[in-house]
Amino acid sequence: MKEITDKLITYVGLGVALVCLVLAILFAMANGSDVKTLDMVQKGGLFDTIYWILMALVCISIVAIIIFLCIKLADRFKNVPGYAKKFFIILGVAIVVCAASFLLAKGNDVTLALMEKNDITEGTSKLIGAACILVYFLVGGAACCIIYSEVAKSLKKK
Repeated sequence: MKEITDKLITYVGLGVALVCLVLAILFAMANGSDVKTLDMVQKGGLFDTIYWILMALVCISIVAIIIFLCIKLADRFKNVPGYAKKFFIILGVAIVVCAASFLLAKGNDVTLALMEKNDITEGTSKLIGAACILVYFLVGGAACCIIYSEVAKSLKKK
């Protein structure tokens, strides 16, 4: 059963990729080199069609990811002892790291000139800062994991 599901997922993914490729080629051919601005592309009509098809494909992909993720998680919760505990610990750590990065962000991470130019509020600036801090946490965590695994591997060989 697993092989059939994996083949089905592969074929559906390849089909979606092929449809996207064909639409991209049609879009490029319909809007030749004489198109200079986005406004000219939008007047062609094909832009809206391809845009909404692309949005539909993205939504289908997101729904498929969520469905298959839930199926895999349910299977692992049922068949792998202790997996649920590990999963919820990791989920809790991820939530704590996200909350900590948001609390550490100041809200003045974007310069005033850029805020005025792009109509950015202080809340948006705080989210930008939180995202930057989160990236720093993730890079630091990844570096620590790499160092730990290399040290543990070298100690096992002795």
